[in-house]
Amino acid sequence: MALFKKRQVGKPGEWYYCLVHQKVEEGPECPAKDRFGPYATPEEAQHAMQTAQERNLEWQSDPRWNDGAAGSTDGSDRTD
Repeated sequence: MALFKKRQVGKPGEWYYCLVHQKVEEGPECPAKDRFGPYATPEEAQHAMQTAQERNLEWQSDPRWNDGAAGSTDGSDRTD
């Protein structure tokens, strides 16, 4: 049992999206492993999952990151 609880680092005006509670939080309320952010506005934080999905699609279609065998998306066929 920890004697002291480590305070989450963050500033007022920074917004996060909690993946566990699926809600927007001002300042980090939940552990870093459970949140996306920081975002400048609550609206940006509210769209965090959509932003992540868009970024994932960009990454999956980027030829610089897809140098494995055709049809492979997890990189398990890489030879480097």
